Amino acid sequence: MNQKIIVAGIDTDTGKTVASAILCQALKADYWKPVQAGDLENTDSHKVKRWVPEATIHPEAYQLTLPMSPHAAATIDNISIEESRLQIPTTENSLIIELAGGLMVPMREDYLNIDWVASTGLPVVLVSNYYLGSINHTLLSLYALKSRNIPLIGIIFNGDKNPSTFDVIMSRSNAKCLLEIEKEEAINEEVITRYANRIIH
Repeated sequence: MNQKIIVAGIDTDTGKTVASAILCQALKADYWKPVQAGDLENTDSHKVKRWVPEATIHPEAYQLTLPMSPHAAATIDNISIEESRLQIPTTENSLIIELAGGLMVPMREDYLNIDWVASTGLPVVLVSNYYLGSINHTLLSLYALKSRNIPLIGIIFNGDKNPSTFDVIMSRSNAKCLLEIEKEEAINEEVITRYANRIIH
């Protein structure tokens, strides 16, 4: 069955794009990032296409010049991010949708990522990372999803394994761990495929 899944991170640079590529490979899914802020010569869409060449990449609704919170980057570019342009692409395949930043990141001052996520009715895969503070960030993100009645598929963890952190998050959330991604020297097709074969569907 084809699925549409939103990938959200607990913080900046948690590994959402790597996780998204793994999900694209595992589900033979298309990829869409509604808002790209900065790094326009090497966007997350470019990275996913390199790592999963067979994936169909749908163009971003917005490409913002600077690597900032979308609301700030849009203001500098003299535009406003509007819900009417955030239309989910039509496809017969599964679709992985990667947010720009975490759930509480503003697209506009009056419109957060989580507002758009809730409006779609789609489930979320939350990407966590083993760093000091990640327990708090992960549990708060899970609480935010629950408070808006947004369905959670599970969590993907990144980084050097930390059993203590993992155990606390799992016991406090009753969430499902879909995958643990270890630190890799480089990300390429082979690495993405290896993890795609491990992921729990």
